[in-house]
Amino acid sequence: MNSTPARADDRFTVRQKTTLMVNRYVVTETLPDGSDGRVLAFAEQKRMTLKEQMTFHTDESGRQVLFTATARQVVDLGAVYDVHDADGRAVGTFRKRFAASLLRSTWELDQPGAVAAVGRERNRFVAVVRRLWDLLPFDFVPFPWPYHFDFVSDGGPVMKVDKKFGLRDRYAVEVSSPALDLRLAIAQAVALDALQSR
Repeated sequence: MNSTPARADDRFTVRQKTTLMVNRYVVTETLPDGSDGRVLAFAEQKRMTLKEQMTFHTDESGRQVLFTATARQVVDLGAVYDVHDADGRAVGTFRKRFAASLLRSTWELDQPGAVAAVGRERNRFVAVVRRLWDLLPFDFVPFPWPYHFDFVSDGGPVMKVDKKFGLRDRYAVEVSSPALDLRLAIAQAVALDALQSR
């Protein structure tokens, strides 16, 4: 596989893998019949680090890096994440709007010269209930109701991310904008799970 995952009908699935000290995800293309196609990337994010970074590999061995997403600042709730390819070239950025996210999670996605989009939780009610759930002493019980994000630019759709029911986190992603680099879309989708509580 080369450093740029081929577009696969602009739909893919992100699944979290259960591990102790590292968040791991597998990203697979979604075929027209809804089944999984080939693996596009394996993602890894170490927990409890001062400067967040997610690394995307070609396979589980982790020997070949496809791209990375790294926070510019240390322990910053509104940190900008830079996505770079395997050779260090900039792909784009994303960040969580901290103030706007207090009641409804809001993200900014930017691919210079191509796409600038804002993504928000689709359902305001679910967003509020999810925040109330976080106040309860149920640390070991994940929020049971799925939540979804819509990314738009100038009123037009760019990408949507739908969390699915299940014991493990799973997201169905559909990219509407052909201008959006698939690596940036994958990084943002994984961040919606790995960094959502930041």
